[in-house]
Amino acid sequence: MSIRLGYQMPNFSYADSTRELFPAVIAQTREAEAAGFDAAFVMDHFYQLPGIGTPDQPMLEAYTALGALATATERIQLSTLVTGNTYRNPPLLAKTVTTLDVVSGGRAVLGIGAGWFELEHLAYGYEFGTFTDRFQRLEEALQIIQPMLHGERPSFDGKWYHTREAINEPRIRDDLPIMLGGSGEKKTFGLAARYADHLNIICGASELPRKIEALHRRCEEVGRDPNTLETSYLALVLTDDDGNRARKQADEFLQQLAAQDPSGPSAEQLREIQGDRQFVGTPDEVAEQIQRRVLDQGVDGVIVNMVANGHEPGVVEQVGKALGPLVHKG
Repeated sequence: MSIRLGYQMPNFSYADSTRELFPAVIAQTREAEAAGFDAAFVMDHFYQLPGIGTPDQPMLEAYTALGALATATERIQLSTLVTGNTYRNPPLLAKTVTTLDVVSGGRAVLGIGAGWFELEHLAYGYEFGTFTDRFQRLEEALQIIQPMLHGERPSFDGKWYHTREAINEPRIRDDLPIMLGGSGEKKTFGLAARYADHLNIICGASELPRKIEALHRRCEEVGRDPNTLETSYLALVLTDDDGNRARKQADEFLQQLAAQDPSGPSAEQLREIQGDRQFVGTPDEVAEQIQRRVLDQGVDGVIVNMVANGHEPGVVEQVGKALGPLVHKG
């Protein structure tokens, strides 16, 4: 498994009708595959997230969508960025992602995190609990899921979860990779050092040197070579052949977000909040920013999302051509 270049689709608010929505998702994924992206991702949410849109905007259920994408593609890896652990019983999640692996011919990756969006939990009746609760649950879940992905039959009695010789068949491999996503230098990074094959770091780009240093410490604490844990960074990209148009789109997007919630941050405040995670300009300008702000800081790869125009034909291909040479060296 290697994910040096990934494409995340966090937005489904671009089709004129619901019938046209999934064909547009397939088209983006196929374009990413043809452009050399290693993996395609959807979010595991039920409502659109703050900072992208409003709760009533379209949001597809993740694993149903990934199963359909598996039959519409041939090579690209498929995953969530990332599965909310609180939304599924761990053995069922192991079964779900393993089935995706079978359907896709060995292209599934289990992206997983502790869960954080309280509104979804309250609306759908899932227990939210405390921050500590959610990370305890994630650690217990990983102790069940990891052996199930490896063909073992775990029996587990924890505070949150219980299994009895949980069987996970059929499988086509015993090394389905696990990817953790998040920014927590102690809990998330510690779990990644113990259980994961890949860590997607979600933070401001200026924080990356500290994050990488913290990850190395977590690996050292459990006796793991940090070079065996692949890393990537989630980048918010707004790009166009006309760099000025891309910068204008970035401003318009922030103004739109501010208008959706008059009681929330202003466009200028949002610019300060999101600016450290945004990469804006022509594809070549974005590539230079990714190299300098991310890859040069010791991160192995990048996962991009393009909320404003990723659904427009040709945009994903342009970004793939610009970023591919940076991450697929040698």
